[in-house]
Amino acid sequence: MFKYGVVRMHDLVQDILEWERFYLSGRLQKPVNVIVDNLEIVKLNTVNLKAATSAALLLLPSKFSEEELYAKICSLSYMGDLRMLFAEDKNKVKKIVQGQFKLFKTTYNPILEEFASRDLFRMSASVNEKVNIIQDCGLSTTRSLVSSLPLPFRSQMWIKLGEEKVFDDSGRAIGKVVIKSKEEAADCMRKILRRKVMVSSARQAVAGFLTVGAVHGLRYLGKKMHKAWKSRRLSPNYRTTQGSLSVDYSMRIRQP
Repeated sequence: MFKYGVVRMHDLVQDILEWERFYLSGRLQKPVNVIVDNLEIVKLNTVNLKAATSAALLLLPSKFSEEELYAKICSLSYMGDLRMLFAEDKNKVKKIVQGQFKLFKTTYNPILEEFASRDLFRMSASVNEKVNIIQDCGLSTTRSLVSSLPLPFRSQMWIKLGEEKVFDDSGRAIGKVVIKSKEEAADCMRKILRRKVMVSSARQAVAGFLTVGAVHGLRYLGKKMHKAWKSRRLSPNYRTTQGSLSVDYSMRIRQP
């Protein structure tokens, strides 16, 4: 399945670097295939991937698996999504990760190695060759993870948690979010993300109806709701043994 859309390059770059709406940036946190890249979007998106990894680590406990990390990264763009309430398969995130696990691994492995080299966590392979991760949940690591989030996003955290001034080696004052605990920082970040995704999902839902028309829009919504209803009524054993979802997010990046 291919998904496509048209967007101004300025809006794309802004969302990648600043999480302005967390719509395009959320899409690009999943494995994508960039067909033509005139603006080095792949390189630019590394900033987005590192921020997504940091956000996921803030939300995860001290011990988790590699698959759980990818699932948490994947779930960021669905937090607060209105469609998840009634029009999406409740197991969508799990199916995406299981269906594209190798692609997630290829995408995020360089970042995981970098984070491990900074002693943010330790990785160890299990018997079935899947990686288990143990992260440091101390304040120092939490501050490091928060500092990897986009600056405009951190500014919203400043408003809620407070800001403190620290001085770098050159004597320049730098504003940082006041962090008292990992749980408090994670909860604040979660609320901001949820709000952004909720607004973006509502905007996209309205745009979809205006684009395809009311009749086609209602038909599509009906199919999505039926699929969501089926996922909620099936037994847990059935859901975990049936196939997985694989979506090809292909992008053709061209300047006008």
